[in-house]
Formats: sequence, structure tokens, C-alpha cells
Amino acid sequence: MDPKTIAFYDAQAANYEALVRHETKDPILLAFIDALPQGASVLDLGCGPGHAAAVFARAGCSVTATDASAVMVAMTAERPGVTARQATFDQITGEDLYDGIWANFSLLHAPRADMPRHLAAMKTALKPGGLFHVALKTGAGEKRDTIERLYTYYGIDELRGLLTTAGFTVTETRTGESMGCDGTVAPWVAMTAHG
Repeated sequence: MDPKTIAFYDAQAANYEALVRHETKDPILLAFIDALPQGASVLDLGCGPGHAAAVFARAGCSVTATDASAVMVAMTAERPGVTARQATFDQITGEDLYDGIWANFSLLHAPRADMPRHLAAMKTALKPGGLFHVALKTGAGEKRDTIERLYTYYGIDELRGLLTTAGFTVTETRTGESMGCDGTVAPWVAMTAHG
């Protein structure tokens, strides 16, 4: 993970928490939960302040939440039923561990060259037939936003191709746009795939 990006989330955790509080009612999140087996084991990758992790826990899932920001991990650890630990994308290892992996606007902070490796690790960590969610901002290239976070932007077909190459079967694609911490509205894509 990029040190400047981690430093932003450490310093701005409270402001970011207020911005993403609405995630608890996200229809994509709720549909993801509905598609999981009862008592599913879930990884919330790049969990931020832990809103989604808390929703998973309330739904009866066994939740592991990871983030590169120590402050975000501390916030998430306060959520009932959630196991939170500090970890970068490269520290996600293991085989057939999770029924679902939720990577909501987290992998977009990884350099493009690293994405195939990260997706391969997610595929390995998923149980056979497990569910994977990934959401990223759409566009092209890599750059820092106005508040110094590193972003890698993807086209819809590009992301679908990366997932297919990693061994996933994409079952749903959604697009939209939303306001970010930097005050700009940006388009995004969310894909659900089976491992």
C-alpha cells in the first residue's frame, strides 16, 4: 500500500467515517449478504471504519476485516462480532478460507501492476464457488487525487477481463457515481463474481 494514502486515512478517519456511514444501507451490500450461506465466513478487504463489517456481523457472518490504516482497524475492532487486523493486500494469504470477500473501493489504491497478483490471492482465499465483490472508480491511468491518495482507474471491460483471467465468473455489473472525500463526484463500477 502507498504510504501517503495510508497516512490520509490515518489522519482523516473520523471524516471518512462520516462520509461512508450510509454504507450500512447499500443495496449492493445487502444483496451480497443475501447470496451468502448462513453463517458465512467473510473477509472485508480494506474495511475502512468497519460499517460493512458490522452489517456482515449483524447478519450472522463470521467476519475478518483488514485495512492498512491502523486507525481504521482500531475503529473497526470496536464493532461487535468483528475480528479486525492491520494488513496490506499482499498480506492476505491462505486457501479456501472465505465464503465471501468484500473489496469495496479498496483495491483501487493498489498499483495497476499489482492487481493480477491481488486478484489471484483473493481467488485462492475464497472457498470454491465463493462470492467476490469488487468496486473501483472507472477511468484510465494512475494518479493522486487532490488529497494525495493514489488511485488506479479501470475500464469496465478491463476489470471484467482481469477477473476472468484470475479465474472468476462475473455474474453482475453495476455502475454509478458518488461523492468522494476530495469533494468530487466520480463514476464507479461494482462487480460480483463467483470463484
